[in-house]
Amino acid sequence: SNMLNARQLDLAVLFDTHPARRWSVTGLLEEKLYLIQSRRAPVAERNARVRLPDLKGVPLIVPSGPHGLRSTIDAAFARGRFKPVIAAEIDGLAMLMDAVDAGLGATLQPWAALGRFADAEERFRLCELAEPQVRRLNSLCSLSDDELSPAALAARVVLAACARDLVQAGRWGGARLTHRAS
Repeated sequence: SNMLNARQLDLAVLFDTHPARRWSVTGLLEEKLYLIQSRRAPVAERNARVRLPDLKGVPLIVPSGPHGLRSTIDAAFARGRFKPVIAAEIDGLAMLMDAVDAGLGATLQPWAALGRFADAEERFRLCELAEPQVRRLNSLCSLSDDELSPAALAARVVLAACARDLVQAGRWGGARLTHRAS
């Protein structure tokens, strides 16, 4: 968002954002969160769905405080009135997922966090987080239409269509289109 405000970017996909007045914002999709853990070294029980109280005592690897997903996770635990066991704070998704894969803890992430692993089903165990209010909202944000070049306007249309097509084809697990992206 800082780079959009500084006009270093024309558009960006932002999560759980509070847009600036001069932005154009298109809601893309909403993602469920999953408890993701290593199959080789699981740290939590095997369930299809998990509720936050089930995570008491489960070591979690999460992004650090200023990260948007961390804010969502912290708010969910605060509503549940208990503190999670934070095993590590790692901001880089690749390194975070490598730590989970190594069995150092579990994480709460959207399904898309597994995208770089062709063998994700063999490496990781996913349990859907059953809390309906704990979701990640994805928005396509850009400078206002009159500030965008024709190429940037076209790129915004293509990005929105790509997200819509992936969700509708069932290729973006745990995601559903928001009413503005359909």
